[in-house]
Amino acid sequence: MLPEKPQGKALRAMIAAVGLGCKGKGGESQPVSVQVGDKVLLPEYGGARVVLDDKDSFLFRDR
Repeated sequence: MLPEKPQGKALRAMIAAVGLGCKGKGGESQPVSVQVGDKVLLPEYGGARVVLDDKDSFLFRDR
């Protein structure tokens, strides 16, 4: 018998800003898949923490 894996709390966030997207392998522009105001689930680890105007924010790549 194997013990159950502990369930972590889902990390939720609202998108505050998005970038322009990125270039694909053929040089075509690939738009970002989220928009400002969207609510998303975040991974437990990753992202870059930044502090702007005394507010904590996190940067994540759109993959």
